[in-house]
Amino acid sequence: MVVQTLPRYYSTAEYLAHEETAEYRSEYCDGEIVPMTGGSINHNQIIVNLIIALTLALKEQGYSVYANDLRLWIPRYRQYTYPDVLIIKDEPIFEEGRNDTVLNPCIIFEVLSKSTSSRDRGDKFTYYRSIPEFQEYILIDQYSTHIEQFSKTSDGNWLFRESEDKDGVLTLFSVNCQIPYHQIYERIKFE
Repeated sequence: MVVQTLPRYYSTAEYLAHEETAEYRSEYCDGEIVPMTGGSINHNQIIVNLIIALTLALKEQGYSVYANDLRLWIPRYRQYTYPDVLIIKDEPIFEEGRNDTVLNPCIIFEVLSKSTSSRDRGDKFTYYRSIPEFQEYILIDQYSTHIEQFSKTSDGNWLFRESEDKDGVLTLFSVNCQIPYHQIYERIKFE
């Protein structure tokens, strides 16, 4: 006879207390604490490239660019995540009583890894779409030139675009910004 142990479920308060003292970051999925995997050189370089390009492009447009240490709370689905890069229009709206957890990104970027790509393409996109301010979702492959983009249309539908063109340009429609792929993939060495 095999005895199965039930997974432990944590309250949001327990999770936040855990994050304060943890040696590594974890996400929170409706009661479960999910450890985050370590990033690769390519993963980190793409994030740095995005931060630089986006910060320069959006400098005087009233948007702020944040990196993967800023936590996002998605109340409808009881999810805490750490998007790789997010953009917020005007001022961040923080979860009540917190100054490290935001509620209002308009654009989210995830750099795909083998261990996270299915969740980034599936559940996370479902969760992110519940955020009223959310307008665009960009998935960037770290193993080859491949970018997937979901943009919310004026009638509330989502338009999908993808490209593997190394000479392509990522157009962010909600913030009037263009970033050439070569800037996103600068200093990236594909295996």
